[in-house]
Amino acid sequence: MTPQPVNLAAAFASFDEVYAPRVAAELNGQMVKLAKIQGQFVMHSHPNEDELFLVQRGELLMHFEDGPTRTIREGELIVVPRGVRHCPDAHEECWVLLFEPASTLNTGEEGGERTRDAVPLAVSMDEAQR
Repeated sequence: MTPQPVNLAAAFASFDEVYAPRVAAELNGQMVKLAKIQGQFVMHSHPNEDELFLVQRGELLMHFEDGPTRTIREGELIVVPRGVRHCPDAHEECWVLLFEPASTLNTGEEGGERTRDAVPLAVSMDEAQR
């Protein structure tokens, strides 16, 4: 099978739910997840995984339990090292790409009612490739 590009705008347009990651691609045991963020999430960490956030649209605030809040703007990324407690936040809807191992839960070791498994995009490949 020949690899096909994924149109990120079409992929993000295919869902509305915030803090509910969608899988856009998989490679080498890693997932490229798309998520919409608005409002403050939960403070958590991932004891065994680093987590990369790449802002596609909007502005992401990353609160750290033991450090200053960082602002990540469109076209910027931040890597949260394993074990570092963090809390994503956005005043307005923000679109992010997450690069992380397939086993990574969105709430890390905190668990709870906001835990969501990443699900495949519900957009057809034809739409996502435009």
